Amino acid sequence: MPDPAAAIGDLVAGWGAEHVTVALRLPDRQRLVVGPPEHVYALASVTKLFTAVVTLVAVEEGALALADAAGPKGSTIEHLLAHTSGLGFDGSEPRTRPGRRRIYSNAGYEVLAEAITVATGIDFATYAAEAVLQPLGLQSTVIAGSPAAGWQAPATDVLALLDQIRRPTILAPETLARATSVAFPGRAGVLPGIGRFDPLDWGLGFEVRDGKSPHWTGTANSPRTVGHFGGRGTFAWDDPDAEISCVALTDREFGDWALQAWPVLSDLVLTNGARRPT
Repeated sequence: MPDPAAAIGDLVAGWGAEHVTVALRLPDRQRLVVGPPEHVYALASVTKLFTAVVTLVAVEEGALALADAAGPKGSTIEHLLAHTSGLGFDGSEPRTRPGRRRIYSNAGYEVLAEAITVATGIDFATYAAEAVLQPLGLQSTVIAGSPAAGWQAPATDVLALLDQIRRPTILAPETLARATSVAFPGRAGVLPGIGRFDPLDWGLGFEVRDGKSPHWTGTANSPRTVGHFGGRGTFAWDDPDAEISCVALTDREFGDWALQAWPVLSDLVLTNGARRPT
């Protein structure tokens, strides 16, 4: 692929979105951005990656511990991060006991934000800005709405957050390694918009691809790929085996189109020489 930017641009032009930005981090550390780099998108559930990293900073600072009680009786910070607290998608009433199933939960991430506020004495938005956004220079990221799905950012800011996975500057490498490994393995659950998986593997905030099929990443993604997608037509993944990170943000709501289009982009990036930008 002599011109990866052109190939990616041609591909995403058919996605039917008014705006699309794709940002890549390549093995040689070069960054490739296709589409408007400064356009700010609603991240939807990609927000959870930011909230997870904020929580992990609070853990490293000693304000919280992964084993601290939070959420329903018997639940901990770790359960909330890994969607095993027992809370449902929304609401405060648990659907099962902690640790039993993987129940994808916006409510759990809202509880995390509340726990950070209580533990630090600083409101979550201020703490998030001081702990993550400012150190990473993410000046265009907007903290708004739910800590589970309300933030807004350009693709380049999301890519900078993904850079922390393999080249951390605000967290210890051991913390990121734990966050991107399966927590509470063997739990079945439903990945919203895609289907039920047994197991539905997840780390501390980061979904772990493993052998899921169908999936929103590509067939060329390694099982160790981690990331998240959002209902506003957004996704972010890092594949440590390929040493490539990919962020694609759109303003078209997630739907069947995404499950057809996103894997094609991921496979294009991973298999057709996008690691050599011109």
